[in-house]
Amino acid sequence: MAEIMEIDDDDDAHAPAPPPPKLDKGKSPLAHDVAKSAPWVEKYRPKSLADVAAHRDIVDTIDRLTNENRLPHLLLYGPPGTGKTSTILAVARKLYGSQYQNMILELNASDDRGIGVVRQQIQDFASARSLSFGAKPSVKLVLLDEADAMTKDAQFALRRVIEKHTKSTRFALICNHVNKIIPALQSRCTRFRFAPLDATHIRERLQYVIKAEGLDVDESGLTALVRLSNGDMRKALNILQSTHMASQHITEEAVYLCTGNPMPKDIEQIAYWLLNESFTTNISDIKMRKGLALIDIVREVTMYRLCSACNDKLQLGSLISTFTNARCAIVAAAK
Repeated sequence: MAEIMEIDDDDDAHAPAPPPPKLDKGKSPLAHDVAKSAPWVEKYRPKSLADVAAHRDIVDTIDRLTNENRLPHLLLYGPPGTGKTSTILAVARKLYGSQYQNMILELNASDDRGIGVVRQQIQDFASARSLSFGAKPSVKLVLLDEADAMTKDAQFALRRVIEKHTKSTRFALICNHVNKIIPALQSRCTRFRFAPLDATHIRERLQYVIKAEGLDVDESGLTALVRLSNGDMRKALNILQSTHMASQHITEEAVYLCTGNPMPKDIEQIAYWLLNESFTTNISDIKMRKGLALIDIVREVTMYRLCSACNDKLQLGSLISTFTNARCAIVAAAK
């Protein structure tokens, strides 16, 4: 880039030009720092179907359909961080290889959610002729993430596009709440539900990342990461990276301090006070002192009781009886 400089004397005009900057080949400290600070959610996203941590039954079914060239329109739904997007991106890489960028249209429906996107971007992509790199032309793939954020009009328009371009294009819809997808779209797709990941799969993947990054994580810290993830792999990796930025030695306390969740020992203390004390002054004090949210306290106390008390049948009976007593009290007060 040319640089405007103020010339003080004639000698500066004949000074030799500075050498051109060397191109960064990815080996400079700056490139290393950028790679090091990259979000681990993307850095360790599965690149192939074999790398997907869980849901082997779903992954194997989609893999078989892909191998047999019988891939249908897909509707993948379930909670966040369960591998829906990673699975379909791995399918796209397997289908198209080096032509991946040319054969797939990836949209986030939470941003592009109106009918105009369906009529313009999706319609144009689906109607364009695909380039043939083999014996026969490959079908294109349209990936709509967070499709449950699309308006109803956009979903009805998408239904017509799917009907019209089924021969040349496959559509993959990803959402958290399948009930927000109109029945006309659901009926045109093969549905797969991605349940929250099992604690074993999350632990194994976290151990892989910990080893790859050379982190110092003790067993209590790893258990806390698995527990707070609630079956969400994305959440687990984000908590791990955030805690690592705050503390080089990752312990249970470091994880809970980083996320702002109440420590298990604090929940035990609160449960003890609720069962043995007459006032809630102590609970208010610990809430203010440690900056705990009331919703977190209520949720964790409930979980603590479910996990450490009697069996599920008696817990369910206790819940029903509580609501029954409340209902009777409301009816009595209304009379």
